[in-house]
Amino acid sequence: MVCDMANISFIDGGITAPKGFLASGVHCGIKNRKKDIALLGSESECNASALYTTNKVKAAPLIVTQRNLSKGKACGAVINSGLANALTGQKGLKDAEEMADLAGFALNCSPEKIIVSSTGMIGKYLPMDKIRAGIQAARGNLGSSRRNGHDAALAIMTTDTVPKEAAVVTTLEDGTRITIGGMAKGSGMISPELKKWHATALTFISTDAAISTGTLNKLLESSVDLSLNMLNIDGDRSTNDMAVILANGKAGNKEMTKVDANFNAALTAILQSLTQQLARDGEGAKKRIEVKIKGAKNTEQARVAARAVVMSNLVKCAIFGEDPNFGRIVTAIGASGADIDAEKVSLRLLSEYGSVDLMSEGNLLALVDDKTYKHARQLLQSPLVKIEVDMKMGTGMAIAWGCDMTYDYVKINSEYTT
Repeated sequence: MVCDMANISFIDGGITAPKGFLASGVHCGIKNRKKDIALLGSESECNASALYTTNKVKAAPLIVTQRNLSKGKACGAVINSGLANALTGQKGLKDAEEMADLAGFALNCSPEKIIVSSTGMIGKYLPMDKIRAGIQAARGNLGSSRRNGHDAALAIMTTDTVPKEAAVVTTLEDGTRITIGGMAKGSGMISPELKKWHATALTFISTDAAISTGTLNKLLESSVDLSLNMLNIDGDRSTNDMAVILANGKAGNKEMTKVDANFNAALTAILQSLTQQLARDGEGAKKRIEVKIKGAKNTEQARVAARAVVMSNLVKCAIFGEDPNFGRIVTAIGASGADIDAEKVSLRLLSEYGSVDLMSEGNLLALVDDKTYKHARQLLQSPLVKIEVDMKMGTGMAIAWGCDMTYDYVKINSEYTT
């Protein structure tokens, strides 16, 4: 199965880019002035797949959504921001179920086919009077325009500073032109390990391709492993967040019952775009970090090593302080569990200002305050810093994304109740 990458194109758009999807985002009063309720619907029933947090403490909306998606069918989603509806007991479950009821009425479908999602402060009950009014207002604002999708992306934000959206078009192997759209939120409490029935960071994907639920499950799991599961902001895993894909078949292709290479590549591309946007907007972040591990013993060891580097608080702080501390990078790999031979490792830093080799097959090429080290400091002034490590032990390769850790991260989270 060969993918034609030339047939994958990013377009201006978001969750409403595919045919037949509607969205809205309104302010109901959970947050001060900002939009806080999003409604997503489809003109026809969708096949659906979702991944949920591996945190053993799961918020009420996830419990309701897991039950509602047990048959792999959905007609829409309702999302509130500002309050997580987590650690809220039986009342929280009833509130999440009521949100499904209200959204089902708004979208003219069964509440058992509604995805419910909440994000924000843990340990506080939802103001259901405001939620009721908000879902009603969102119903009146539903539309398929670019603006409608953007409003929905705004409404799911919490500490995010910008909305995260993307859309791609591609041609399936049978010649059908299809579109994939998406939106995501997330700024802190992000260290995803998305598994079937278990995700972190809110991510919603829509497509007008016709795809069986079983194939959707395979596509979402494989693409998430190359995107959201390789993201780390702060090492903490949320109680709430999920990744969802909805496929309504409006493109008119024969239902996909096996993985289409072009669709798979396009889905991975859009999820990687959203992942990079999430990394760029980490709480208080000034610099985005991309870590590429190659030459690992195998792919899984490359993934473990890459994630270890972006998860390291010492590496994050070094990038923030523009200190090319290669010792922290190699040490993070050594502690990761991946096989490593320090005498084989080569390490390079890259940014818009050039590249610098810090190690070559275990030999140091830069010493503190020498010319090479000073050049490396200049590279770290870039908002995007790339770290490339060649383990020279095999053919395994992986890429992970993250951000630096700044004073603002501490300030934001020292003032954020639960």
